Amino acid sequence: MLAKFGLSIVIGAGVLLSSCAAQSQTFSPNFETSGIPVSPAAFKSSFNSAEAQADDEDPEASLVELTEKLSKQVERLELRIRELEYDVEEKLEEEGEEGSEEASEAQAEANEAFVERFEVLEEGFETQEKAIDNFSSTLPGLVHHGHKSPKIQFFGRIHLDYFAFPKVDETAFPLEGENPQDRVEFRRIRIGVKGDLNDNVFYKYEGEFAGGIDPSYRDVFLGFRDLPILGSVIIGNHKRPYGLDHLNSSRHNIFLERPFIVEALNEDARRLGVSANGNTDDLGLNWRYGVYHQGLTQTGPGWIGDEYQLELAGRLARTAWYDESSGGRGYAHFAISGSVGNVDGDPDTNVLRFRTRPESRTTERWLNTDFIDGADDTSILGLETAINVGSWHFSGEYLRAGVDRFATSGPDVDFDGGYFQSSYIWTGEHHPWNRKTGTLARLKPFENFFLVRDGDGALQSGWGAWETAVRYSWANLNDSDINGGDGTAWTFALNWYWNPYSRIQLNYINGNIENGPNGGFGDYEIFGARVQVDF
Repeated sequence: MLAKFGLSIVIGAGVLLSSCAAQSQTFSPNFETSGIPVSPAAFKSSFNSAEAQADDEDPEASLVELTEKLSKQVERLELRIRELEYDVEEKLEEEGEEGSEEASEAQAEANEAFVERFEVLEEGFETQEKAIDNFSSTLPGLVHHGHKSPKIQFFGRIHLDYFAFPKVDETAFPLEGENPQDRVEFRRIRIGVKGDLNDNVFYKYEGEFAGGIDPSYRDVFLGFRDLPILGSVIIGNHKRPYGLDHLNSSRHNIFLERPFIVEALNEDARRLGVSANGNTDDLGLNWRYGVYHQGLTQTGPGWIGDEYQLELAGRLARTAWYDESSGGRGYAHFAISGSVGNVDGDPDTNVLRFRTRPESRTTERWLNTDFIDGADDTSILGLETAINVGSWHFSGEYLRAGVDRFATSGPDVDFDGGYFQSSYIWTGEHHPWNRKTGTLARLKPFENFFLVRDGDGALQSGWGAWETAVRYSWANLNDSDINGGDGTAWTFALNWYWNPYSRIQLNYINGNIENGPNGGFGDYEIFGARVQVDF
């Protein structure tokens, strides 16, 4: 900016000198300053050289090299201006004197040379300005893209949790291995980048840094948009298409943690796979289906093995009602999802197990089948609904999993569970619905939370959005010789949305587990709190 400002002043001075030159009677076209020739040809040659340097500018050149080149060019321009000033002074001194015919001819030649030199000077300023614009464009981050017209977005989220266990029956201690301990920890620290490449290719990377030891990854994929028949295709680590509460982003979910059965049957949700995703033009239907490896790989290098243990999974969702006139304050959603797969019953390589925490953060999973011995074929069926009327929201799911086992290992087993939840936003907002994906979208308070004093010293404030909610959840992971536990829980929530990107959540959980792992059973109470922000 300073360089441009300086050049503007120099250009203004040049215009003033040209005005003075129009009144002059004589001109010396062969004047030299500091041994630098200033004849029109040499002058133009100098700027042609500067222009060539600007055209050949290497975009990867260092900041120091670019600064030195620009400084030298500015010095040359200053020398030219000083020469012109000297010429004008000479002409003003000779003003009023009568010249001979030869003098008049010399004056005409001098004026013509002056105009030529000034035109070259203007060209030089244009070249210099382009060079400075070039230089300025490289300053933000000094990032040079490897392809044309990139689109890139950085994003992230931070969730800081507190959990306390005011009451846990001693008979439930084996579920945790000890008396559950209170904790303050980062539930999520995620940083990611996503964007579009040329034409219809897109990508996403999201790293997880919570835990403070080894980072892992979450969404890591590339994809193709607007393909015939298939719609969008995603290749990489991404969510499997069942369990509404898992398909919802943690940025928008109403409760701190997901229900028993949703997390148990779809632990951490994401798997390596290939999927197709699409919707109808009227957004009444949306779908996603694909093939996934059933093992969880995001905390390690990937999947290695001769047993593929693949799963074909899909979801078909219908937005049966959407109130356009109110901006989507009313809607009704229904969906069916499911999967079929094959796993390796070998205990050394088998990836099939169902497990979950007590809808809060604990060290151990309080419901846990462990790896199911002799598992062969698997299947999951899910039914889900969501209904919203104004500030009132309701959603619920039922999920059932079946496992066919080798006869020598034990009988086939089935597990199931579900939940229903209801919430009300007392400040009048509503939970928006994304009809393209069949999931919750971002809640936006009518007024953001703030607390300040105005110019008169009076206290001014905004309330944000306030919501209360209740959920009942159950899951039965006990069948035949598999003892994963049978759990139920009531959760009561208070959510305060400070603005669309930050909020505080409070949960009180009253639960019970029967016939759990390690012989644990009993009642428990948990209090949880979270402050969160996403960007």
